[in-house]
Amino acid sequence: MVTPMKMPRQFHQELEELKQNLLSMATLAESQVSKSVESVIARDSDLAREVITDDINLNRMELAIEEQAFKLLALRQPLATDLRLTTAAMRIATELERIGDQGVNIAERALELNSRPPLELTIDIKVMADLALGMVRTSIDAFVQQDPKLAIQVCQRDVEVDLLDDEYIQKILDCMIKESRWVTRLHHFLIIVRNLERIADLATNIAEDIVFIVEGRVIKHRCEDWMAVGRT
Repeated sequence: MVTPMKMPRQFHQELEELKQNLLSMATLAESQVSKSVESVIARDSDLAREVITDDINLNRMELAIEEQAFKLLALRQPLATDLRLTTAAMRIATELERIGDQGVNIAERALELNSRPPLELTIDIKVMADLALGMVRTSIDAFVQQDPKLAIQVCQRDVEVDLLDDEYIQKILDCMIKESRWVTRLHHFLIIVRNLERIADLATNIAEDIVFIVEGRVIKHRCEDWMAVGRT
């Protein structure tokens, strides 16, 4: 039987393990997206297939984190910040799994594109990918440091990605009109751009969870208000 004095120490050890598992999952999710984008840029189909195969590992990690969090809730009955962290951990794991799914979607587009002649486009998906992945990294840093100010930065960067999304989609659509024979390949690029925009949205969701953990505030769908607070 666990004594009252040992119980808090054991709980915090288990909570720290939960955090570390989330960090490992975040690292894998980021790697999946990076590889998928590289598979498009370098026309590397082997790398794309690696991303698709490795997705099962992210799925397993999500399930393991959910089980771990449920066990903490049931057996330890955390309070206040610890309770919010434990419940938010499950949501963050889900967002990370979805980020990995976007990487798989990009890798699948890469396989299609790599089987056809390359296109010369006036968009740079690496620029957009770097922005989106930077948001993912910052949101995870905010989680590790329990820093809502870092989380606010993620929300602000989402606007940049949205603007780039609009610009790239318009360029692709214009190209579709001019070069109808490229429509199928251009459609794949259209999907890739939307996948990257979605990754930025998911990073923003994680950032919102950080504010909930640290401050107990629910700021979902209130990005403008959140940024205004961050400037004061």
